Amino acid sequence: MSERFSIFRLRRRTMRIAADRLRHDSPEHVLRSGEMEMPRIRSKGSSRLRRWWLPVLVLFLLLAFTGDTVAQSGNSILPFKVNLGVEGANKPEDLDLGIRVLFTITLLSLAPSILLLMTCFTRIVIVLAFVRTALSLPGSPSNQIIIGLALFMTYFIMAPTWENIKHDAIDPYTNKQITGEVAMEKATTHIRNFMLKQARPKDVELFVAMARMGPMTPDQLPLRVVVPGFIISELRTAFQMGFLLFVPFILIDLVVATVLMSMGMMMMPPMVISLPLKILLFVLVDGWSLIVKSLVTSFGM
Repeated sequence: MSERFSIFRLRRRTMRIAADRLRHDSPEHVLRSGEMEMPRIRSKGSSRLRRWWLPVLVLFLLLAFTGDTVAQSGNSILPFKVNLGVEGANKPEDLDLGIRVLFTITLLSLAPSILLLMTCFTRIVIVLAFVRTALSLPGSPSNQIIIGLALFMTYFIMAPTWENIKHDAIDPYTNKQITGEVAMEKATTHIRNFMLKQARPKDVELFVAMARMGPMTPDQLPLRVVVPGFIISELRTAFQMGFLLFVPFILIDLVVATVLMSMGMMMMPPMVISLPLKILLFVLVDGWSLIVKSLVTSFGM
């Protein structure tokens, strides 16, 4: 009886030990133990950060004070000195140089507007955009190519005007033969003559009337009247050329749509057939050469 009781107690103790092991090895127990250990790990990390933070701060302060000392010393190791400030001009040449730099920066900031509104760039870029739309190719050629072509064509067309400005205004001013006011007046005269040659008299007279100016010769017209009239004239001419470019391509679309409707192919988009025909026609007639030639001759060259 005692042996049976001892065996029963041994089995019961073995089952209790196994249950305790399962309870301690369960995921919940592992998770609780991990949660209890996390603050200990964080405290270790924060103590390490606090240990390295103070030496790094001291090192940066030492480097900053050392750099200021070297920069302030007479034997500086820097190859150049940067001076940010406003100082008075001690010589007339310094004042003239400062005015030239200011004038150059002003011209650079206004160069895009001058290029777009006072040259032939406006008409060229609008006509090239109409060509791309007429061909039903919204992404080819890209905007960068169109703008680049318009810029080089503007340089080609405006070359005589730039040469006259350089000969009559820039070179004499550089050689100190004329003053800056005279050079600006001569340059403005050449630009005004170009714009008046391309603008319609009706458009210029519109702004003269709105400005309430009396009768005057073309040489006396201010730029605030000539430039808006020139821009309106350029837009009108560019839209006229764009309309003439659209006519043959619209006829191709009409013919293709009519043929497809007569054949009963109503589900097929006409663009599938008309687009290759447009490109083929444009290539066969050497369209780009004709457009560039028409643009150049429209400016009287």
